[in-house]
Amino acid sequence: MNTLRLYFLVITLCTFNFSCKQQKEKTKAVEALQKEETAFFKASPQEVPEQTVVTLKVGAQAPKFNLPGTDGKFHKLSDFNKSNVLIIIFTCNHCPTAQAYEERMITLTEDYKDKGVQVVAISPNSINGILLNELGYSDLGDSFEDMIVRAKDKGYNFPYLYDGDTHEASLKYGPVATPHAFVFNNERILTYVGRLDGSEKPGTGNADDIRAAIEATLKGEPVTLNTTKTFGCSVKWAWKNQYAKKINKEWQEKTVTLNEIDVNGLKELIKNDSDKLRLINIWATWCGPCVLEYPEFIDIHRMFELRDFEFVSVSADHLESKDKALAFLQKKSSALDNYIFSEKDKYALIEAVDPEWNGALPYTALIEPGGKIVFRKMGPIDPFELKQTIVEHPMIGRYY
Repeated sequence: MNTLRLYFLVITLCTFNFSCKQQKEKTKAVEALQKEETAFFKASPQEVPEQTVVTLKVGAQAPKFNLPGTDGKFHKLSDFNKSNVLIIIFTCNHCPTAQAYEERMITLTEDYKDKGVQVVAISPNSINGILLNELGYSDLGDSFEDMIVRAKDKGYNFPYLYDGDTHEASLKYGPVATPHAFVFNNERILTYVGRLDGSEKPGTGNADDIRAAIEATLKGEPVTLNTTKTFGCSVKWAWKNQYAKKINKEWQEKTVTLNEIDVNGLKELIKNDSDKLRLINIWATWCGPCVLEYPEFIDIHRMFELRDFEFVSVSADHLESKDKALAFLQKKSSALDNYIFSEKDKYALIEAVDPEWNGALPYTALIEPGGKIVFRKMGPIDPFELKQTIVEHPMIGRYY
């Protein structure tokens, strides 16, 4: 090992140790929260045979359920017996339409908390039926662990229940999309089923349809418009996993290539003359943290590949190790723009990429069109932080 490579290895290890400490401190609260709230329940998505799903009709009795919540407790239908009106909204983390209604659900709960109205949210989705590129409007998926993070991040003031293992409740209620609302009176008879309102864009609606249904139900009057269609993401039933398996298999079979790039090529990458938000990760096969975190970048690429986003990987391995770097990329199914630095002067690489980069690997940067670096990380990334940074950038966003 020559002196330069030894220098890179030493500084990488030092930065890795420091960055890991920072990252652990930054995420330990979330990890502790997830452990605490999942101690009573371990999610285990099951195979569920395909079946016809029928939406509950007005006049039907509320089906019973017993589901785990993000608050660390199981919740049954009977737990809400004291409520004059029970609202069950099937929603989820990843769907842009569902996210557009999160604040409205919080406000709705607050506005009616003193009137005996209880809001309960249920996520019906099985993670087995979700494609990675369906998560392109979110920083989180629909796992129970991710639900806990979303509930805390948004400050949900209502129970958020998980039904992704067997669709125990969802198959009985029959939601067709997220969000899908069901309003029940004090005898738990369905008085309204459908949308919250007809204006998806945040700030343009106030859950008007469901508010009208609540007011009528509180008065014991029939709801004038008691059934509506609901616009949103289709429910991700477990039997949709066959399509997910097909897409994942096709991805794994894609050809992986590794092209050479010099200083001028790197400068063009950083300049970013494209119309996309560009994520760049510089790594090496001999860099432990690089190898460990690389699969996260593949997932991020697949999550946001249908948005105005692209991921580019650059290997800092010596050109003589190109075959080794390519073999690693093939093993990780890195079917995207992969490069290996073709020149010997690694300091030229550093300066071409980012004068603020201290040279330690891994190095990650998020670059706007025109070359402005809006996120940089020297050392291992925090996947939650990076995904959140991407989705909250004005070029991406959580909503249509």
